[in-house]
Amino acid sequence: MSGYFRQGIAFGIALVAAGLAQAQTRPPVGGVNSAPGAMIFYVAHGAPDACGPGCSDWIAAEGAVQWDTYKRLLAILDRQNGRKPPVVINVRGNSNLNVASSLGRILRDRGIDAAVAATEVEACTGKSEEECFALKRPGGPLDAKEKLSGIACDFACLLVLSGGVHRSLPEGSRVVLSGMAIHNRLAPNVSAEHRESLTSIFTDQFRRYLGEMGIDHELLDVAVSNAGGGRFVEIPASEWGRLHLVTQPQ
Repeated sequence: MSGYFRQGIAFGIALVAAGLAQAQTRPPVGGVNSAPGAMIFYVAHGAPDACGPGCSDWIAAEGAVQWDTYKRLLAILDRQNGRKPPVVINVRGNSNLNVASSLGRILRDRGIDAAVAATEVEACTGKSEEECFALKRPGGPLDAKEKLSGIACDFACLLVLSGGVHRSLPEGSRVVLSGMAIHNRLAPNVSAEHRESLTSIFTDQFRRYLGEMGIDHELLDVAVSNAGGGRFVEIPASEWGRLHLVTQPQ
């Protein structure tokens, strides 16, 4: 078990956030035990300065964060031969928050920048989701551009983003926090008492993690206040700097 993980994940127990948008149907990326819509990573190549000053290549991360997502992030980072392209995040669907924080730790340990945007692959134009997935799955590089406006970043997205050495949320994106719930993929029936205890444990872990990443704890307080309520709370762009979600002026 990787050092990025807490004991709870070894037993399949995780805190899960409801995604703002469900990932589109496509084959599982990690084989028969991987959920459809799980996050994939691939290298994208754009025009000069496409991903910031002096940046034309990035790693696209798109889909739901699942129990084995960290393996694919490590694999694509290991293939970069010392380069450190930014990771551009587009979380879609219900995600495992424990693994999301582990992805953030990997980014911080590797000295990687992170941003939120959708990646639009040129070769996917006119193709089905399944055909586009087949193009992305080998890992690129693929000619692409970033779509900056209208992208929603939920709590799982923010946990990943938090690990970036430099973090950016482009103008027009949204930060929307939903409730959290305990889920055990190996044994779905978790008692109410055990659920409450585990929620407290995981919440403390996320509080420490966000503090280590330099994020204000108020962000977690908002997420916890919505646990189980099915509510969504949007964090306005005027608050991103105060909460240290971004390291660049908005």
